[in-house]
Amino acid sequence: MSNNSIHHLKADILVVDDTPNNIRLLSKMLIEQGYNVRKALNGQMALVAIQTTLPDLILLDINMPEMSGYEVCEQIKKNPRTSAIPIIFLSALDDAMDKVKAFQAGAADYITKPFYLEEVLARIQNQLTIKRLQTQLQDRNKELQQALTDLKTAQAQLVQKEKMIALGQMVAGIAHEINNPISFIAGNLAPARSYIQAMLYLINQYQQEYPNPTPAIRAAVAAVDLDFLSLDLPKLLNSIQVGVERIRTIILALRIFSRLDEAAIKCVDIHQGIDSTLLLLEHRLQQRNPSINIVKNYGRIPSIVCYASQLNQVFLNLLTNAIEALEQVETHPFQETQPSDAENYQPTIWITTALTAENNVQIRIKDNGPGITEAAQSRLFDPFFTTKPVGEGKGLGLAVSYEIVVEKHQGQLTCQSSPGQGAEFVIEVPADASRAVESDTLKLKISS
Repeated sequence: MSNNSIHHLKADILVVDDTPNNIRLLSKMLIEQGYNVRKALNGQMALVAIQTTLPDLILLDINMPEMSGYEVCEQIKKNPRTSAIPIIFLSALDDAMDKVKAFQAGAADYITKPFYLEEVLARIQNQLTIKRLQTQLQDRNKELQQALTDLKTAQAQLVQKEKMIALGQMVAGIAHEINNPISFIAGNLAPARSYIQAMLYLINQYQQEYPNPTPAIRAAVAAVDLDFLSLDLPKLLNSIQVGVERIRTIILALRIFSRLDEAAIKCVDIHQGIDSTLLLLEHRLQQRNPSINIVKNYGRIPSIVCYASQLNQVFLNLLTNAIEALEQVETHPFQETQPSDAENYQPTIWITTALTAENNVQIRIKDNGPGITEAAQSRLFDPFFTTKPVGEGKGLGLAVSYEIVVEKHQGQLTCQSSPGQGAEFVIEVPADASRAVESDTLKLKISS
């Protein structure tokens, strides 16, 4: 037995011919060469045999009763499941138009009768080799496609990592540069208030002891509007106090958001992370008219072990997307996707948390913006896909969010939307997320 025959030892060949002698001759010849052979005496039998078990190659006669070889070939090529099977026509018809018709029907090769054994074997061998190479090429294409997908995912993760590092450095710088002068101001407000109160008391005593001051003093009192100054100065100090506390709150929100000086994996209150993110986005919520309304429906949920700063990044991405969606309604008020009740329209984001029956912590972030088309929804979490105009979006926010929720926390991130009805993103992470986090940490250790 030749090496080529050994190579195709297990190849399955279906012989279709209405002449029993031709089938016997071909079967004997092919079996001796190490092929598995099946037989069919007409087109219908051939189609049934193909559906039962897909052959590697078909030898097909043209002139058969009820269904010609052309019709059988066309049926096979129309079916996506069988279209890749190579078909070699074996026919006594030697006219050029017969051969053209055969190739138009989808034939891979054409052999005229009477045929020679070596020619048939060589052509079978050639078609099987072509099919094997095509299969290898398809497998290689799938591998390359997977490699491209992995590369895009790795690139998205790298960008996310760089963004988080940059954010942490920015927050650290802000906290360090602002915290010291704010502490200095806050620390001096109390003695300043005490000194001013003492001075006002002293002025009041002077006024009581000397009710008739000189003209020069009366002019000075009128110039500075002493009565107004005495009433407004304590209010001014109170305003400064409120401003200082506000700055301190923002610094605290930045620390909570980025989890500075904390372990990556930590048991946290999800509501605290959402609130800190909202505080950072407050300028964007208030900068439009009407301002974006936030409705919080917080349920009773436990603290969870998670990658706290990364989960906060998910909240930031989803809330930013919701804000941008609501801004589109203001920018393009006459689009078909505009919410229906335009006159009484109030841009709103609803944030709902709950503990599900499966013991998952669920966070829903919903807006009443223009919504997302069905075509876009199918690609929302693909790296670098964005519905924004060129240059306005990198298409990484949702892809990174999906990776954080699904890969890092073994959770789920889904979107429910339709044009004109807003969009709702649903995050679900295990309440006992420590197992998922431990599993992810173990994978990191193994891969490193």
